[in-house]
Amino acid sequence: MMPRIALAVTLIFAFGMAPSARAAVDPPTVCRAAARPANLNFTLRDIRGQAVALKAFSGQVILLNFWATWCGPCHIEIPCFVELYKKYRSQGLAVLGVWPVVTKAKLKPFVADLKMNYRVLVVSGHDDLMKAYPGIGLPNTFIIGRDGIICEEHSGLAMKEQIEPLIKTLLTRK
Repeated sequence: MMPRIALAVTLIFAFGMAPSARAAVDPPTVCRAAARPANLNFTLRDIRGQAVALKAFSGQVILLNFWATWCGPCHIEIPCFVELYKKYRSQGLAVLGVWPVVTKAKLKPFVADLKMNYRVLVVSGHDDLMKAYPGIGLPNTFIIGRDGIICEEHSGLAMKEQIEPLIKTLLTRK
């Protein structure tokens, strides 16, 4: 009786606790189960008025953030995005801030005050964009892998500690 128990304990320990054995059988998933393709078939204007095609960022890891100047949580998370972009842009991270137009007068000073070093795009008359990314509240952040799959959608305040591990993982995948 004792040898069977010892064998069972050994097998449980070997298969349940050995990370290398588990990884070979069950690779970790990076994207959430409900991952879906991102619709990048849009061309928006940046704050300088230049046309920016979202498809131009295909093959990069994209942090797509919907925000507004009047949004309190946006004021908190934008500096995190500035830092992430500075740290990972050379590895293929694109950060795109999408701003639904209310009044353009506040936009440029806001971008300058927060030292936003990434592309800020203006949504005006793009109901199709809002349909492509349904349920958008502010802020809302989508993390899109190099393969064009939305790996995570974060509604509300997204802090660096929450999203950086996923971004790092996606940047290492080719």
